[in-house]
Formats: sequence, C-alpha cells, structure tokens
Amino acid sequence: MRHLKKSTEIPVSLGAAIVALGVVYGDIGTSPMYVMKSIIAGNGGLNAIDDNLILGALSLVIWTVTLLTTVKYVLIALKADNHGEGCIFSLFSLIKKYKAWLIVPAMVGGAALLADGILTPAVTVTTAIEGLRSLPFIYRFLGDEQSRIVMITLVIIAILFFVQRAGTKSIGKSFGPVMTVWFLFLAISGIANMAGNWEILRAFNPLRGAAILFSPDNQAGVMILGSVFLATTGAEALYSDIGHVGRGNVYASWPFVKVCLIFNYLGQGAWLMANKGNTTLGTLPDLNPFFQMLPDNIRIFGVLLSTLAAVIASQALITGTFTLVSEAISLDLMPHMRITYPSETKGQLYIPLVNLIMWLACSGVILYFRSSARLESAYGLAITLTMLMTTLLLFMYLRCLKGLKILPFIFLVFFGGLEGTFFLSSLSKFESGGYVALLIATILFAVMAVWHRGTDIERSQALKLHISDYTAMFGDVHSDNRLITVSDNLVYLMNETEGDTIDRDILYSIFDKKTKRAKAYWFVSVSVTDEPYTREYTVDSFGTDYLFRVKLYLGFKVDQRINVYLRQIVGDLITSHELPPQQRRYSIGDNSTVGDFRFCILRKMLVPESDIHPSDWAAVSLKYMIRRVAGSPVQWYGLENASVIVEYVPLFIKMKASNPLKRVDV
Repeated sequence: MRHLKKSTEIPVSLGAAIVALGVVYGDIGTSPMYVMKSIIAGNGGLNAIDDNLILGALSLVIWTVTLLTTVKYVLIALKADNHGEGCIFSLFSLIKKYKAWLIVPAMVGGAALLADGILTPAVTVTTAIEGLRSLPFIYRFLGDEQSRIVMITLVIIAILFFVQRAGTKSIGKSFGPVMTVWFLFLAISGIANMAGNWEILRAFNPLRGAAILFSPDNQAGVMILGSVFLATTGAEALYSDIGHVGRGNVYASWPFVKVCLIFNYLGQGAWLMANKGNTTLGTLPDLNPFFQMLPDNIRIFGVLLSTLAAVIASQALITGTFTLVSEAISLDLMPHMRITYPSETKGQLYIPLVNLIMWLACSGVILYFRSSARLESAYGLAITLTMLMTTLLLFMYLRCLKGLKILPFIFLVFFGGLEGTFFLSSLSKFESGGYVALLIATILFAVMAVWHRGTDIERSQALKLHISDYTAMFGDVHSDNRLITVSDNLVYLMNETEGDTIDRDILYSIFDKKTKRAKAYWFVSVSVTDEPYTREYTVDSFGTDYLFRVKLYLGFKVDQRINVYLRQIVGDLITSHELPPQQRRYSIGDNSTVGDFRFCILRKMLVPESDIHPSDWAAVSLKYMIRRVAGSPVQWYGLENASVIVEYVPLFIKMKASNPLKRVDV
C-alpha cells in the first residue's frame, strides 16, 4: 500500500547540514572542554608534564577520534541503518533473525547508552558553568561555593528538557547556527595558539601515542586511555541521530567538525607546551587549558559560547535517547508509551514520559556529584560498554547480512581489542563515580530484560483464532433478546494481525466473561505511517452487518482520537447500507443514526493458581508493574472522555492441580 512505504532519505543540503550540527554533534563537539583537562589532572597537573606527554596524549586523542568515530561509525556503522534509523536497537533489528542470543548485547548496549544520555547533560553543562569562574568579575559572585554552580546548572537542565516538546527540527534550526559558530571558534582559537609552534604537528605520528602508554613520562600509564576516550563519547549519539537529519548530511558535515576538533586539541597542546612548569598557573584548582588558552578579552565570549554548546551537547543525547526508546518499544523491550512527532519528519520524535524520567535522573546525578571533576569519573565508562556491544553486532551484520568472510573478523579483533582496552582503563574510575553509570545501566537493563521475558511468556500463552469460525456464535448473541445490550457499538483495540485472526482473550471477554450483546462489534487496530497526514482505513465485515474488523492508517502527525474516527466510520457504513441505522429512541440533540460506544480494554493478569515457575511469575508480575507506570491505551488513543471498560483476563497458563473439597454433614 502506498501509505506503508518507508519515507525516503532526508536530502543533503546546506540547511540540513547546519541542522545536523545542532542535533548530532553537540556531545563530541564539547569534548575539548574536558579531555585535555582530565589528561593533565591525571598526570599530576601543569607542573608535572613535559612535551613528550603532551604530544603522546594528543596523538592518542587524534587517532582515537579517527579510528572510532570516522572509521567505525561514520564509514561503517552509518551504512547499517534500518530504513534511515540508526542506533544499537536498529542494528539489532537487522540481524536478530540470525542468532537469538544477540538480544543480550543489544540490551546491554542500549541500557548503557541510555545511562550515558542521563550523564551527558550533567557533565557538559556543569563543566561549562564552572568555566565562568575563569572570569574575574563572575568569580567574585560565584566564588568557590559549588552550590551556586549546582543551582545554575539545574535551572539550565530544567529549561533544556522543557523545550524538548518543540521538536528537534525547531531546536536544530536555532542550535545549528550556534554550533557552526562554536566549531569555527574551536578551530580559530586552536590555530591561534598553534602559531609559532609547529612542532605540535608531530602529534599526528601514531607511534607517539603508542609509546606514551608505557613511557615513564606518563604517570597514569595505560589508564590515561580513560581520559582519552572522552574525546569520542559522542560517536554513538552520532549513529543514533541519523534518523533526525539523514545519513548524507552527517557525511557532509563530519569532515568540517573533525578538522575543527583537531585544531582545537592541537592548540591546547601548544598552550600546554608553552606554559608547562608555570608555577602561577600550576596552583589553579581544576586548571582547564581550554579556557586558559583564550586571551582575557576573548574568554568571556568563549565561556558563554561553551555554555550554549554544552546545552546542545545535552540535546544530542536526548534526541538520541528518544530514538533509542522508540526502537526498544518496537522490539518489545520496553512498554508502549505515548510518542508525539512535533515536526514534519517522522524520525524527529518526543516521548513525554522518557523526557520526564531523564530530567529527574539527570538532576539527581548533578545533586549527587556536584562538581564536573567527580562527574567525569562516572562519564565514559557506560559508553565504552555500548561501543563494545555495537562492535559485536556490527560484526554479525557484516558477516551474516553482508556475507563478508574475512573483513568482519578483522573488524571484530581490531575494534573489539581497542574498545576493550578503553573499557578496562575506564574501570579505574569505578570507585570514584563509575559505579553510578553502571548502576543506572543495570537498572535499565533489568527493565528491558523483565519486559522481554514477560512478553515471551505472554506470547507462549497467546492463541490466535479465526473470527470466521465464530461468526455463527456472534450472530446468536447479537439476536438473543434475553441478553441486555451492553452498547450499540462494542469496540476492542487490538494489535495488527494478518487475515481474520483475533486474540483468544477478546473472544473470551465477549462470550465467557459475562456474555456481551451489542448491535455491532468492532475490532480496531492502528498503524502509524511514515507520511505525516495519512487518514485512511480498511474494513472487513465478514459477510455480516454487525461484525467489523477495522484497520486505521494514521500519519505520525495525526492525533489518534480513535473514538472520533470510529464515529465517522460507523456513519460511512450506515450511509453505504453495510450497517443498519442505530436510531436513538431518546436524545436531546438531532436524531443521529449513530449509536453509543463502549471501548473494552483488556489487561492480562496472573491468578494465584497459575502453574508457573517462580522466576517467570516474578518476570510477568514486574512487567505488569512497569506497564502501570507507562500508561494505557486510554491515554494513548484519547479515550479519557469515552465510555471505557477495563477488563482483566487470565494468562491462560496451566493451573495447578488442587485437591477437591469434601462435603461433610453438619
């Protein structure tokens, strides 16, 4: 059908590339604010470093960005999109048919990436606000009191999450030009500090990076990689956000972004080489070469611009998180939640419940850690885990879906070994804050694992029956005057099914759970199309005038007011004489031929007598607890003002055998 075809790739244009700068690159674009700061702090500060360490560290940064971001993600991962959508769950959906166990790395990686989405706004905004202290007139107000920094950060974070409902296109239009200025600022400030010190270009030699790992000039040893890795933490978000801006626009904008980043890192390195051993600067707490290398008259502009860039960095992870959760919902790894599409492109979405949870969790993390130095300890550990899982899934993608023989194994060994090393080095931050990242990831993994297991148990009990086998029974109930009519139109919302099949629970509700007589029975499913304003439906009456299977095809920008659309469909069928008029005997309005409606929402439940393993009982029970938090079809389909029946039906799991009662005489 025309309306079910996938939308085409977002075209490449200058405007779209600028939007990409605002939506995709915020996270990796703000990494110069803290990468070199973390490396120097880990090696004893400004007075303890030498040229060999600076050049070696820069070499590690340059080649980490090149190998992980450019080669792995831009050149390889971006090709593994699922109808224009990227992220670890999109990748899994492409290869899930090959190995059932791939669901585990997909859930681990997805949970870790969601945890990173909570930590990124906290660390980037806090770092930028702390940069205000480098301005003397603002320092007089802020002083060393961290509570003021925390309060400002919390206010900015609250505003950021509040504006998400506007949509990423609206945000990208305003953020894109800011990020364009930001990247130009990174490049210009870096080049200005490089001038006269072209020795810094020796950092492009990869052998310097390898040598510094084991050099006595490097006090951190191999653990320096934990700080170096911060330079590429936005790579996974870049992959997740391609559905928002299009793969072609990422290809077009990434070279510009990378060049600007490298220039800035080199400029910081040149400044460090010129100021190493400076006792005055060496005494500054939390020395940040990114801010210190700026001239005094430019620093105020740099600090304000970095604050805006930090907000945009948070945006990149938030939009990526919405995509990630949407993919998880489609894979039955998370509960159905209300999703809205604020802009004209389906890839740009907004999930209110996820937005609220992220805001609360991010604020809690800020209040717990309070400073950027402590936040950096938690930052990066989770994303290394995500990258490892993505590498494993990409290996299966290249080997199984693309049919390559040798290249997948080279890819797995090289990138798996590289990211495994980064992961082990990041574990050194576990006790100082990394445990928080892993705790958040573990909670999210548990939610997905419970939901997935609970869904599997439900499916094992599900049974689809053919409506045509029960039309005679429907006819008997429909014409049985001994039964009270529940409603003129009794409506059941159901998942998409093929042919005339229907879930057994619906038939159980109609016939077994107090027989429900109605003038017409409606079995309705909704399919969201990739076009924004589709309003179409199909109907199958099974040769009757009281039994109808309706499939609604609604565009992603169309409000899913099922009761409104169904009233129109009833009117259409009455007009076409496929449905008898439903004349009301009493009405204060006009003599409408459309009768009343009752919507029946079915909820599965466990009964105490169910013969089920305790672990499965726990999984299903926890799934139903999560479902209560996520909401119900009453909210999703705008039925709050309609007549709704909520019924609970058993899972039909085999019941435990019980001893019968014995009657005794009184």
